[in-house]
Amino acid sequence: MGISFAERRPLATPGESVAATAAQTAAATVPWYTGCLVAAVVSVIVGGYWDISWHMSIGRDSFWTPPHMLIYACGALAGISCGYLIFSTTWNPGSPLRGSSVTVCGFRAPLGAFIAAWGGMVMLVSAPFDNWWHNAYGLDVKILSPPHTVLDLGVIGVEAGSLVLVAGAMNRSEGTLRRKLTTVFLGLGAALLVLAAGTVWEYANRGSFHSARSYEALAMAVPLVIFGAARASGHRWALTIVTGLYTTYSMLMLWILPRFPAEPKLGPVYQPITHFVPMEFPFLVIAPALAIDWLWPHFSGWKKVWQAAALGSLFLVIFVAVQWPFADFLMSPASRNWVFGTGYLPYIARPNSRLALYQFSSWDATRADFWLGMARAWVFAVISARLGTGWGDWVRRVRR
Repeated sequence: MGISFAERRPLATPGESVAATAAQTAAATVPWYTGCLVAAVVSVIVGGYWDISWHMSIGRDSFWTPPHMLIYACGALAGISCGYLIFSTTWNPGSPLRGSSVTVCGFRAPLGAFIAAWGGMVMLVSAPFDNWWHNAYGLDVKILSPPHTVLDLGVIGVEAGSLVLVAGAMNRSEGTLRRKLTTVFLGLGAALLVLAAGTVWEYANRGSFHSARSYEALAMAVPLVIFGAARASGHRWALTIVTGLYTTYSMLMLWILPRFPAEPKLGPVYQPITHFVPMEFPFLVIAPALAIDWLWPHFSGWKKVWQAAALGSLFLVIFVAVQWPFADFLMSPASRNWVFGTGYLPYIARPNSRLALYQFSSWDATRADFWLGMARAWVFAVISARLGTGWGDWVRRVRR
């Protein structure tokens, strides 16, 4: 049955078989801190999406909203779990993680634990800053306000620390445990893509996909995430899995949130709101991801600079080819249903705005400006792909 004579072993007794099975099961168990960090990341992506919807549907009525609590629960969970991991590894000489730890200021723990703990603390520090900002200046006019930028740095720290911590355990393991940890790692990669897409969303809404601006924004963010996660995991269909999970999550949120009632508490109110307004239909990044996964064996042996050029070019060309006509559909009456959700407008959308009138925004003054912007998008995509594969290669070598 494929086992040579030299590899055969005497049959184990029933007691030995039970003990061996228990040992294998224990060895294949995902570490507890991995579950804590996954819960923290899920909390922040759900809370972040819900918070944006809250602002579009209700306005900012209080700091103590449920989405805010979910967001800051991420910081608390990451800080407490990774803080405990750091202290227990430092003070317990018999800790199984002592041999796979680094030393920072006299404390010992895996590198990812320090990064995630720092991110959790930054998130919690941003909370009073955000509350003061709104009390002093009112509503945010954009996603990346100063307190939100500090918060985003903390979220990135938690996400990066989680990826590094899981990658270290993944790179040290094999067999069933490695497969489980690879699945967790790809899920965290999808969460990072959700965060990246949310960050650039105000520059890449459905009304801007006939201008170069949206493609420039996504070319900077998406290849950096997906190619890094794919290279680090080593999974054959990593790009498809990461973008598929992002698409599934975004569609579920698009379909679920409008089922719950909401009404504006701030003015002026230009749109009648009776339910939560979700974000837009997810970007079609799964199309270039699937194509690149399928084509990958043809250029996997190329030099890294040529790989980046190929990856970035393929991503941008295929994404434009599918997103451009899909944007036409999203701006048509056929998409104004619960599946695609283009009939949901925030309460602050003026009736004569391009979004309310389903007209494309023109960010390019001339055709020459458009092609210059698309050239920049190509450069951004190639650089982003190279940076992504670079951090992915580094993560593959992480053992501590």
